[in-house]
Amino acid sequence: MTHTASTLPDTGCITRVRGLQVGHFTSDLRPTGCSVVLTPQGAVAAVDVRGAAPGTRETDLLRPGNLVEQVHAVVLSGGSAWGLAAATGVAEWLEEQGYGLDVGVGRVPIVPAAVLFDLPVGDAAIRPDAAAGRAACQAAGNTPCATGNVGAGAGATVGKLFGHGCAMKGGIGSASVTVHGVTVGALVAVNAVGDVLAPDGSILAGARTADGSALRDTTRSLLEGEHPQFALPGTNTTIGVIATDARLDKAQLQRLALAGHDGLARCITPVHTMLDGDTLFALSTGAAGAEQAPDMITLGAMAAEATQRAVQVALRSARTVHVGDLALPAASDWQTV
Repeated sequence: MTHTASTLPDTGCITRVRGLQVGHFTSDLRPTGCSVVLTPQGAVAAVDVRGAAPGTRETDLLRPGNLVEQVHAVVLSGGSAWGLAAATGVAEWLEEQGYGLDVGVGRVPIVPAAVLFDLPVGDAAIRPDAAAGRAACQAAGNTPCATGNVGAGAGATVGKLFGHGCAMKGGIGSASVTVHGVTVGALVAVNAVGDVLAPDGSILAGARTADGSALRDTTRSLLEGEHPQFALPGTNTTIGVIATDARLDKAQLQRLALAGHDGLARCITPVHTMLDGDTLFALSTGAAGAEQAPDMITLGAMAAEATQRAVQVALRSARTVHVGDLALPAASDWQTV
């Protein structure tokens, strides 16, 4: 089941950043999918990885000082390492449209990607592939994007440190902040091992007690000495894209991505663990045309705020999923499952 940002309180959307489009592919066969942020004309990009177990593609290119300055899309995908194949489909689609880095003998689209682990939710043999990436491109637009159980958030879960049976449904969310004519937006797929907090600090979704009747409070449980049920590293991850229409270089964008992780830390607890592969990309389209863009401190504050709001939108717009014997209640209705 999907839920669109337009039916939630208006927190904005990454598509308010001029010069980009967002598209989702959601599988009909099991809860999984991929999401693409398209910048066909090219956007300066950077990345910041804080989780200990990332699954990524072409992140080395984004380091300040390396040759390639611009990317043409960023892909977020379910399916664990297999989901990186979705980026191949995006690159093929962009090449067919005539977009990419001109290398003399043709154009090579630069498409970084990050994946999350959603294989326990349904048949693990079903995961996003190149065709899924193509479909996400074909669905892309600049209207407010769908959130919740769509795209890379279709099979996402949260609150798994005490076993998958105590988990709740995650999802994908988006939000944006505009100051002085410049917008910073975020698109975040939330598949964290930890709990997700509401703006008031209460737990929005996370690990439930064994009988499913209450929220456990993962951090408090750990501090009281309760032993977690460790999963394999990389089986949890929050991945996302922060974008702005301010004109920034790679080094500035890396600081913007770092600030986005501050937003994750405000609302996911624990975050950036040995079991997570938390990765945030940052893009600059440079399309704002503002005479005086906000300073980097303000832009960082905007990035953190947009990221936090996007995480909370993801959880508020998620819907309960039943797959076989696995029930993943959503924040909106978990007490009725």
